[in-house]
Amino acid sequence: MRAVEIRAFGGPEGLAVVDLPSPVPAGGEVLITVEAIGVGGVDAVIRRGALAGFGFQEGHVPGNEVAGMVTSVGDGVDPAWIGRRVWAFTGEGGGYVERKTVPVESILPLPDNLPAVEAVTLGTSGMVAQFALAHAHFAAGESVLVRGAAGSIGIMTVQLAAAGAASAVAVTTSSAERGDRLRDLGATHVLNRSGDGDGPEGYDVVIDIVGGPDLPSFLDKLNPNGRLVLVGVVAGMPPADFGANILTTFRKSLSFGAFSADSVPETERRAASAAQFAAAARGELRAVVHELLPLEEAVLAHRKMDDGEVFGRIVLAPGR
Repeated sequence: MRAVEIRAFGGPEGLAVVDLPSPVPAGGEVLITVEAIGVGGVDAVIRRGALAGFGFQEGHVPGNEVAGMVTSVGDGVDPAWIGRRVWAFTGEGGGYVERKTVPVESILPLPDNLPAVEAVTLGTSGMVAQFALAHAHFAAGESVLVRGAAGSIGIMTVQLAAAGAASAVAVTTSSAERGDRLRDLGATHVLNRSGDGDGPEGYDVVIDIVGGPDLPSFLDKLNPNGRLVLVGVVAGMPPADFGANILTTFRKSLSFGAFSADSVPETERRAASAAQFAAAARGELRAVVHELLPLEEAVLAHRKMDDGEVFGRIVLAPGR
């Protein structure tokens, strides 16, 4: 089968289409013929080599979520799964493939009216957004700033914060056109990438998908008792001394936290995703797909992400 792996850390050109043996489901597993693959910011971070210290090495196949049809099952798995459309969280990678085996506990059946493309657009992004807001102890009536709101996690955070009765949902983005699209999804204030513009003087919660050298300036935007939760580092790691901003404003009782979905039990992740898929099928959540590309164009997908062209999520489609 065709797959995409990281041949060399660095730019998108380090990705390569390769032939791998077609997997066979082991006991407790299902085989999914993949129809849609979510392309996430973490894939680009891994591709650059920024997470090599966490075990991601060259030769890694990126992609942590797929959707498609179950075409065979291993021992101990109910054969009634065969022929069902499902979404699957693939863990630390392995999703840029035509066929994927996963434990049966990692799959969710899809509502009949939810396309596979929308499922991988909502999947991990919506789940991360929901638990990041919970990690920040967000409550109705509080103000929220979403840094890097044009990506799939940011878009879901905007929708969930608005649905959770935030007093304000401010966003950082790169253009007025993107700002208008984010307002349509629930944003109340649109700021530039530095967080400047016509918004509240401070925020109770900041959800940061960007990281990088400018993170300390967003700690400065917190209200007393405010909380910033970092869920991504698409701009690189923050400076080593970023915590000094919290200490120099000690009397504001600010909090910083990092969030990874790995810290959430799988049963809770599955329940959150299932509820969001059902909400999307009812029209209560919107999946924003930037573009659908063939699996072979993974390099182009990553180049678009690196160039900041993406609003929402790029989806790869094997066989397209």
